[in-house]
Amino acid sequence: MRWASALSERPDLGQAAAEAAAEVKAALGGAAPELVLVFVSSAHAGAYARVPATFAAFFPGATVLGCSGGGVIGDGREVEAAPALSVTAAVLPGVTVTPIRIPSGRVLPPASDADDWHALIGVAPADRPHFLLLPDPFTSEAEDLVRGLDAAYPAGRKLGGLASGGEAPGQNALFLDQEHFRTGTVGVALHGNIAVDTIVAQGCRPLGDPMAITECEDNVVYELGGSAPMKVLGEIFEGAEERDQSLMRHSLFVGLEMREGQTPFRDGELLVRNIVGADQESGALAIGAYPRAQQVLQFVLRDAEAARADLDEQLGRYARGVAAEPAGRPGPAGALLFSCLGRGQQLFGEPDHDSRRLFEHLGRMPLGGFFCNGEIGQVGGETFLHGYTSCFGVFRPLP
Repeated sequence: MRWASALSERPDLGQAAAEAAAEVKAALGGAAPELVLVFVSSAHAGAYARVPATFAAFFPGATVLGCSGGGVIGDGREVEAAPALSVTAAVLPGVTVTPIRIPSGRVLPPASDADDWHALIGVAPADRPHFLLLPDPFTSEAEDLVRGLDAAYPAGRKLGGLASGGEAPGQNALFLDQEHFRTGTVGVALHGNIAVDTIVAQGCRPLGDPMAITECEDNVVYELGGSAPMKVLGEIFEGAEERDQSLMRHSLFVGLEMREGQTPFRDGELLVRNIVGADQESGALAIGAYPRAQQVLQFVLRDAEAARADLDEQLGRYARGVAAEPAGRPGPAGALLFSCLGRGQQLFGEPDHDSRRLFEHLGRMPLGGFFCNGEIGQVGGETFLHGYTSCFGVFRPLP
């Protein structure tokens, strides 16, 4: 297995594509890739339709997959709000790459029969496929898609991001082989001699103590530990430092435990969701999830410091796991990063933040990706659509 990644900032799409493709070909030493991932910034929007055929010509026989992005990542560099095109290619011996195209409105209800999902995707569950998914944020039913794939293919990892760069339906682009689309979802299923490790950094730190939900209905939490959630929040606010009080006004979220009975939690093991409403009279909170009674809820704060610490914790934990593996097990060959548009320089005040952190923990490797309108990654054994998150996929051959 060999990976290579390159990035070009040339403002002309043809020149950028030729430059990045040449760098990737040189890095692969003439080996023909089975998979080519292309991410193109919105500065090239006028040339989106040319992208698939251009790269199909550069890499004949490869599956070409990609989309538009508000920022793109290639060769470990992150370019935001400027012309950029990234190419990441993989030579995958012993791996079957199956293209996936799901038009808008064709995603099945998540609870549909597994056989119907298998027919839609075109891959047998016995193959234990992993998935790279690139949905359009306006037209893709992305949350139903990842829930359905989890149920139909429980052994596989699902990773990806929602296309970005456009501000309205029809303005994003999706690339698959020699076609480009403006709606729905494109992706690939990978099975055979490939392992996909996922790392999800949600960028939050705990505030107050974790508490069991003692009364809830749908997405509304009426009681935490027998008290109204707003009463609990008021007590936390009164005891918080001034900086945290300020953050609570605009960067407060909830985290839900995803592994029943597992407390205390390690950082990053809660599913972070928005607070979408509050009722001052009853003290209830509406959240962006459907919790269950006795599930543990933890209030969390998000800022640059918390995001940096969480990323280092998740990457460090993964790196320690790799270092502890038996000698001779194949190491990472390449990686992809799907990061939120709300991260990057506007959050950290510096370029290449998340890419550089990966290299510091795992060593330099080919790394591509883009800045997304939503990120797809696994928390607690389930796949979710996230926000303000960085989702890494690390690829290597099976032991």
